[in-house]
Amino acid sequence: MHRFLLSSSTRLVTTRTYLLHSFVVPSYRYFSLFAADGDVDDGGDAPQPRKSMEGLRLCSANHVPLSPISFLERAAKVYRDRTSLVYGCRNFTWNQTHQRCLKLASALSQIGISRGDVVSTLAPNVPAMYELHFAVPMAGAVLCTLNSRLDSAMVSVLLAHSEAKILFVDHGLLEIARGAFDHLAKTNTKPPILVLISEGDDDPSPTSIVPYEYESFIETGHIEFEIKRPKSEWDPISVNYTSGTTSRPKGVVYSHRGAYLNTIATLFLHGMQSMPVYLWTVPMFHCNGWCLTWGVAAQGGTNICMKNVSPSKIFENIALHNVTHMGGAPTVLNMIVNSSVREQKRISSKVVICTGGSPPPPQILLKMEELGFSVTHLYGLTETYGPGTYCVLKPEWESLPPEEQSKLKARQGTQHLGLQDVDILDPVTMEKVPADGKTMGEVMFRGNTVMSGYFKDSKATEEAFKGGWFHSGDLAVKHPDGYIEVKDRLKDIIISGGENISSIQVETVLYSHPAVLEAAVVARPDNHWGQTPCAFVKLKEGFDIDAQELILFCRGHLPHYMAPKTVIFEELPRTSTGKIQKYILREKAKALGSLS
Repeated sequence: MHRFLLSSSTRLVTTRTYLLHSFVVPSYRYFSLFAADGDVDDGGDAPQPRKSMEGLRLCSANHVPLSPISFLERAAKVYRDRTSLVYGCRNFTWNQTHQRCLKLASALSQIGISRGDVVSTLAPNVPAMYELHFAVPMAGAVLCTLNSRLDSAMVSVLLAHSEAKILFVDHGLLEIARGAFDHLAKTNTKPPILVLISEGDDDPSPTSIVPYEYESFIETGHIEFEIKRPKSEWDPISVNYTSGTTSRPKGVVYSHRGAYLNTIATLFLHGMQSMPVYLWTVPMFHCNGWCLTWGVAAQGGTNICMKNVSPSKIFENIALHNVTHMGGAPTVLNMIVNSSVREQKRISSKVVICTGGSPPPPQILLKMEELGFSVTHLYGLTETYGPGTYCVLKPEWESLPPEEQSKLKARQGTQHLGLQDVDILDPVTMEKVPADGKTMGEVMFRGNTVMSGYFKDSKATEEAFKGGWFHSGDLAVKHPDGYIEVKDRLKDIIISGGENISSIQVETVLYSHPAVLEAAVVARPDNHWGQTPCAFVKLKEGFDIDAQELILFCRGHLPHYMAPKTVIFEELPRTSTGKIQKYILREKAKALGSLS
């Protein structure tokens, strides 16, 4: 594992250095890896230059930068006439998808998008989102898929931070984009070019504000377009934003190399063989669909796109298209197991479903198995390209009672093939904790599928890579069999429905209410969402408001999923230095049980 320090004085090799001013790239000379003094932080195991064997040569015959672009090119050859994508009554073959992506990349280049430029999207799981995962890197640009659940204020912050040159927006989210542009105008920030992803004849026509319509835009491109391949496999392919506060968003940069390797690793852990049928319940904006936007192409599979996820639509699509694989946060699993008999349809063969985002309740895993699903538990972060570990099922577990099996399956497991190591370390001493299932430490990663760094935030990158490991911020134990199990969060991040919610951001909104004197937000366990925000509030003297009023106030200033579901009015416990004791509040919220 070679880990590279990020500093403001180093740049990733690219023609657009403003984007990647923080990254160091290894240089190759024959088969030796050289790094400049001070550029390597790998815990003291820096690679040393060595003599190459006589007669060996690194050239285009034996070295091509790894990139997921090659997955689509191969699919167009091997699976040319097989169905690549289904969306309602629309169907495409892999040959058609390849041609559309070439034309889309050409169209982007024709309007001035060049190597290193950022191209953003604000859309659900529609065909355009899938095509852009290939077309944007084919144009040499960097894809930035924004969370379609964000409000205008947050979208404007991320557009400004990413310096996006163009924004592809779904027609159903056009007003969010327009609101974001209004926010950008207030700060004299130049907005990106808008391309409208329309659907049907009733959608708005192109205007001065929305100059392009997606399908018409594709038709301006040329199928003979020469792909702008990465000059180095360390070149960026995407920027994925974590759920930070509006004042300091974190843009996680993926490389072509990391995306390629994590795609292959995810295919292995998903058990996805040739020509699968994949149902898109995982948002493509989340870690690039856990890298399976590229993975389905690698295996010549069929993408079944769903704009809105519901139990009835999940069962309908499984029955209609003979779905073999799907994914989803525990929220999706909970939605399935609690669906009505009327919504459920008989599953003729096992559907492999990968789940991650928050630890799934063992009882949910058991019920999913009873419905005909085979559940694989994944764990990772945006910084690890999505999946980084998975719970490998062992044959000896089959003799155990179902409840015990479910508990074992709920653990986070071990690293996948793309990572060198995942371990539980003491974050202070950097010593490994004993594998006793009791001693807690921090989950840390190192390997080829860890992010390149945080965009325009060298300080945060150096902190995350301290000691030659990526620090996840999650607390866990390691069991005697080597499997890890996440127990808590080092930071006060709330995971609701697979989405990260910053407690500080919610508290900031609460403090803006004229009646609020003090506020603290923690996670309350929830059988449906995993966790929901629970606010503890102390009111100013003379004020008398109810919980619902505060909840509605927050919903007016935050994306709805971030607003508290519970508000408790009481005196907040503090330390002698005046710091709010959140661990006490977490215990109180836990004692409340599930709201759902």
